Amino acid sequence: MRVDQIWSYPVKSMVGGTVASAEVSMLGIVGDRRWAVRDLERGGIRGAKQMGGLMTLAAREVPGYTGDTGDVEIDFPDGRRLTSKSPDIDEALSAHLGHPVRLEALRPADDLDHYRRGAPANDDFMVELRNIFGREESEPLPDFSVFPPEVVEFESPPGTYHDCWPLMIMSTSALESMRSALPDSIIDVRRFRPSVVIDTPGATGHPEFAWAGRTARLGDATIAFESPCPRCVMVTREVADLPADRSILRHIVRDLDQNVGIYARVVEPGSFATGDELRFID
Repeated sequence: MRVDQIWSYPVKSMVGGTVASAEVSMLGIVGDRRWAVRDLERGGIRGAKQMGGLMTLAAREVPGYTGDTGDVEIDFPDGRRLTSKSPDIDEALSAHLGHPVRLEALRPADDLDHYRRGAPANDDFMVELRNIFGREESEPLPDFSVFPPEVVEFESPPGTYHDCWPLMIMSTSALESMRSALPDSIIDVRRFRPSVVIDTPGATGHPEFAWAGRTARLGDATIAFESPCPRCVMVTREVADLPADRSILRHIVRDLDQNVGIYARVVEPGSFATGDELRFID
């Protein structure tokens, strides 16, 4: 099994892009999710679970970006391209999302107030959860025990803009399996926002589900697989040129125990590149 694709998302919930190689720290891919938008009405950092329009925007690093500091440029559907330094970036994002927001850079992990959850969009807690996870009333919610405990209080683990764990890994087999199961849907990797796609020749279905609890070398980095990744409303959203499609999530909930891909954390920082082998060490 080898690395097929490496993805980096400079702004949380916006479309990112592939890179030929990546460095990983204990917090994940260096340069990944260094920016996010803050809800200026309800407070808190927000992603496309609450603001689906974020996934119709695309972000990339401004040339000269060094990972921990630097600016990003954002492409809007109408052809505009603004950077994080543009004086009207917050106004443009707010207009696009139909909600007042501010683009904010990642803060240190000890700035806890920056990461605290804002007020819910709905006073009914169960309705709020079902909206976030895109669940119909007859469908189960995910097993929340697979998420890090800090995400109860914080929108993301402090020091990151990740939803949960630093890495989310998918197989090429998973993508092919969903294409076979949903021939009328557009199964595009951009819907699922992986950090890494692993080529799994000869495998069928979703082989990564069986990797939970194992440790592997990826380039000269070491990663530990956590649990399969429960999916939310984001996989149903309009993404750039892809239409919204709720049937994808219905398949995931009904046939895949709510999961696509698998979470991982970094045990030993290092680097890896497209074509590098994924090799289990336990």
